[in-house]
Amino acid sequence: MTFINNEIISLNVQEFKPQIVSILFDLIESDISLNQSLTKNSIEEALANVSPNRGIIEKETLIISKGELVEGDKLKILESLKNEYETTSVSKTNYYLIISSYSFLVILSLLMIILFIRKFRKKIYLNINQLSLIFFNITLLVLITTFVVSVESSYIFVVPICILPLLLKAFFDSRIAFFVHSVTVMLLGFIVPNSYEFIFLNIIAGVITIISSDDLYKRANLFITVGQITIVYMISYFSFFVIHEGNIDNIEIFNFLLFMLCGLLTLFIYPLIYIYEKVFNLVSDVSLLELSDTNSPLLKELSNKAPGTFHHSMNVANLAESSANEIGANSMLARVGSLYHDIGKMNNPSYFTENQITGANPHDKVSSLESVNIILNHVSKGVERAKKNNLPNRIIDFIRTHHGTNVIHYFYEKDLKLNLNPNIEDYKYSGPRPFSKETALVMMCDSVEAATKSLENPDSEKINSFVETIIDKQISNNQFENCSITFKDIKMIKDVIKKKLANIYHIRVEYPEI
Repeated sequence: MTFINNEIISLNVQEFKPQIVSILFDLIESDISLNQSLTKNSIEEALANVSPNRGIIEKETLIISKGELVEGDKLKILESLKNEYETTSVSKTNYYLIISSYSFLVILSLLMIILFIRKFRKKIYLNINQLSLIFFNITLLVLITTFVVSVESSYIFVVPICILPLLLKAFFDSRIAFFVHSVTVMLLGFIVPNSYEFIFLNIIAGVITIISSDDLYKRANLFITVGQITIVYMISYFSFFVIHEGNIDNIEIFNFLLFMLCGLLTLFIYPLIYIYEKVFNLVSDVSLLELSDTNSPLLKELSNKAPGTFHHSMNVANLAESSANEIGANSMLARVGSLYHDIGKMNNPSYFTENQITGANPHDKVSSLESVNIILNHVSKGVERAKKNNLPNRIIDFIRTHHGTNVIHYFYEKDLKLNLNPNIEDYKYSGPRPFSKETALVMMCDSVEAATKSLENPDSEKINSFVETIIDKQISNNQFENCSITFKDIKMIKDVIKKKLANIYHIRVEYPEI
């Protein structure tokens, strides 16, 4: 085209340029054509030769010096180095070996929980519902944490981890709550970023949760516990940040809001407890509070049919609650168990001395063995009535165990004196013996409270001697060999009962008539 323009200028025919160019293009055939396939291949080859990296860092090259500010290209190089290291390490390692190692650690952690429960809480180990509750909550917490990390890892602090020890303490005890919480937090450490910080924060928060969550059935205590958890999270996070950064200039205020939201989510433990009670057929202190209401239909029926037994049960409940507080047992469980332990007496209330108002004794009209059977049957009848009224198994345990395998000595000694050659097994309760601190102390309080009513002119000396004699006899009969109660606990229980009974049977000062 340049040649044609030059020739037109040299011939001085510029005014005819369009016509000349048109004629020439019509006459001249092109010797070059577009090859679409070749062009496409050339473009792809050129693109393939374009480096995906903005630069290349040779081996042994100094990237950054100590004390140098990390910013700009230096920061991008370090991030690129981190990504390259992670990609290379995974690619060079057998993927299935990594998965197998993770699986082994998870199985080992869960096995630790099972062995711990089998060793120290055999009753829970043998109860499929209770085991299911524990492992269901562990699994649920792992799934929730995994989901949050996959969405946005910075939101990890909003997951209410401390709801796990709260739940386990409500249904079981502090030791189970702490151990399971600790193992679960270690499992979550595989999932979350900054695992050391995460584990430390949640172990500390879990300890505070377990220590401060006594009497969870009191709503004020729950708010106090949640407040303490939130404060501990904030203080621990603040301390970690200062240790890492050396200042607080870039501290994330948003994380403190996440801790507050985590505390609010922890308050949802009440509806969770209610759901778990229905699904897993368990009972918590919250339900025990409802059962302790003396206006409940079953206790009102007891007060109407057997008022003496109802009054006796109230006294036993007060003794048991105080004793449980003294030795660190579950006072609410002991109180509720005491209230319902004698409901079987409603079937034949007049055969029990506390209900014999008129002085007439129906035992005089039947044989000793018939009387013994009526008395023995109040345990089995109580269990039947409790099941009919949907009382939890933890309360039914008190009905089963409050007499253990003791002998009804009054009728046994009576028949022995009559030379009837009685078989002691016929006069013995079928058990089982108490298997917890709470059931053991209710047996003590029940026996002592009932027996002290027969004392004439009771004073402190008589009461003290009576308490010692009755409880020591239960010890000699091996009634407490299946529970974890200690001699120190028993001594403390004796002291509480003596003090309480002395207040009940105190001698009033006689004032002169006016």
